[in-house]
Amino acid sequence: MPQAHARDARRGIGPWPASPTDQDGATELSQGEVLVLDIGGEVFATLRGSRADERLLLRHARSVEEARRALRRADALAALAVFRPTGGLGPAEFEPLLSLSQDTEWIALVDPVALASRDFRAFLLRAFHDYHTLPVDAERLAVILGHARGLASLRRSVMAQPDDLGREAGEEAAFGICGSSPAMRAFTQRLRKVIDSDAPVLIGGQTGTGKELVAHAIHRHSRRAAGPISVVNCGAIPATLIQSELFGHEKSAFTGATQRKIGRIEAANGGVLFLDEIGDLPLDMQASLLRVLQERTISRVGSTQTLPVDFRVIAATHVDLAQAVRLGTFREDLFFRLNVLQLTVPALRDRGDDVLALADRFLRRALAQNPGSRPRGFSARAIDALRAHDWPGNVRELINRVQGAVVMGENRLISPEDLGLAAVAPPRESLTLDDARASFERNLLASSLRANGNKVSQTARQLGVSRVTLYRLINKLNIPLDH
Repeated sequence: MPQAHARDARRGIGPWPASPTDQDGATELSQGEVLVLDIGGEVFATLRGSRADERLLLRHARSVEEARRALRRADALAALAVFRPTGGLGPAEFEPLLSLSQDTEWIALVDPVALASRDFRAFLLRAFHDYHTLPVDAERLAVILGHARGLASLRRSVMAQPDDLGREAGEEAAFGICGSSPAMRAFTQRLRKVIDSDAPVLIGGQTGTGKELVAHAIHRHSRRAAGPISVVNCGAIPATLIQSELFGHEKSAFTGATQRKIGRIEAANGGVLFLDEIGDLPLDMQASLLRVLQERTISRVGSTQTLPVDFRVIAATHVDLAQAVRLGTFREDLFFRLNVLQLTVPALRDRGDDVLALADRFLRRALAQNPGSRPRGFSARAIDALRAHDWPGNVRELINRVQGAVVMGENRLISPEDLGLAAVAPPRESLTLDDARASFERNLLASSLRANGNKVSQTARQLGVSRVTLYRLINKLNIPLDH
């Protein structure tokens, strides 16, 4: 092998792979390598023959598909993409790669002609860490890549840091739970004990805290993980259908029953039956469910045959079932049958800085779903607003606000306004009712205008006021109308 080729083989450049080869012939990237997406190959050849070559560990991808395969196996810290007017690579072809490499800092190598397009310049701003005009200045590019790799490495070190209990992110991912606040530590300790049992579980907590996520975690890590999990939302099934949904029915059992149907309870055989919003189950069905839990048998509607069933029951509710028992809306005997092991998912407002870890997780998820979006992180003001908000909608509200900010945000850093949250103001000695009302009205109007693209007529219809009234409020509250 010639000397130059031998050196390239050691460094993983070109067709002489230094990394293990998988079944389809592609090689895995190491973190030190820089992926170069260059369909024509001329820029890659220039870089490989440059004096800066020894400072760069380059891996050539000759197509988008080849780059996709490489990124699916391992994330490079930094990557290059070459754009020429006739190079076969454009924004539409490139953007799907962003969802595969959230931790990778991309640098665009661009023909100066392409910069004449405003759309292309906007594409560079939202998709890339930096750009470099062709022809390549290898020494300057090496400096840019060094900065990009350092930033990507810093981000990964923050994301991979274990919490105070010493549990790595992998275990949290297995449970599907993120957070190291005292409230979540206590909850996770109880969750581990519940998983090891086969007794009924009653999960409490406010709406939006993630009770169904907890139920799936229990199933996934329990001795019944190989069996099914059958989910029943007790508040979403019409009263006329709930008997058939739970127990199933035989063909011709009633008008419209054209074939046999397996019910949700029978579908849970060998696994877990998850009864979400159990407090909404009608009283007559509570009696039927109690009988099933006691006898472990069911009969389909229209059948006299008794079928044995074996399942673990997990129930969840956002209401106080003990209070419902006192009010006569929930059977006491069913409550005691379900309330063997208790879990209460903490409200988001009680989880301290877990809100920041969750916000970052949902941001990364939203960016993967919207790879062309401009935002890449939260501003300091947004972080303060996330900490200060009371989160009445809990985790579900946080997910919605972050998703909306990613889609609608115009800047690299998400602001409190993008999240629909008022910026945190310094403490005041006193706050009058008029001050509070004006602050609320201003936040509501600003958020509605932003959601409707600053269209006054459309915003007025949404808020149920006239255009004249809306204009008066805009002027009174000094709300800018950016067009």
